[in-house]
Amino acid sequence: MERAAVFDVDGTLVDTNHLHVITWWEAFRQAGHRVPTHAVHRAVGLGSGDLIAHLLGEDRDPEEDAALSAAHKALYGQYFDRLPALRDAGRLLKHLHGEGWRVVLATSASGSELAALRRALDADDAIEATASADDVTEGKPAPEPVEHALGLAGVPAGQAVFVGDTVWDMRAGRRAGVRCVGLLCGGIPRADLVEAGAEAVYDDPADLLASLAKSPLA
Repeated sequence: MERAAVFDVDGTLVDTNHLHVITWWEAFRQAGHRVPTHAVHRAVGLGSGDLIAHLLGEDRDPEEDAALSAAHKALYGQYFDRLPALRDAGRLLKHLHGEGWRVVLATSASGSELAALRRALDADDAIEATASADDVTEGKPAPEPVEHALGLAGVPAGQAVFVGDTVWDMRAGRRAGVRCVGLLCGGIPRADLVEAGAEAVYDDPADLLASLAKSPLA
């Protein structure tokens, strides 16, 4: 029976969450908004429009959203040539692929950002498909990114596991009906990931790889 291992990328496989925090903080600062970094961190994992709405509220000027998103993209783009994969992230994907799992990425990244993340992972041979921001109308915590990933893999929810690092990932996976695994390397506390739907929690990709035999990906 076919199985799918669906992975978030930012903060789960590539160590980018804090880069997103500082570049979003700077984008808001340049536009005259004072948003504390801890609040930005808790919002990382949402798509750009949802992140802005979450942090500035529904009474903001929505016409400013595009400029904020563009500023963040320009600031974050300065790091594209040196994004660091998390420990054993590529090895984890390659191992699962070798064990017969269909490995699919489900990420809010797209375009040159997604290309930079994939270069950092250096595991293209193990990745069957990618569900990016360009493929869905609603980002996490809506289930659509995970559901689209399952469609690309051709695998039902009951035969899939979703691995992520934020509460938005866990909520999206739970709503899509898949088992969820949380990783702590994105900086979100274990208790928050469990409350949001994580069945098991590991430190990082290396810890998950070392623990596969007793994990939901066994």
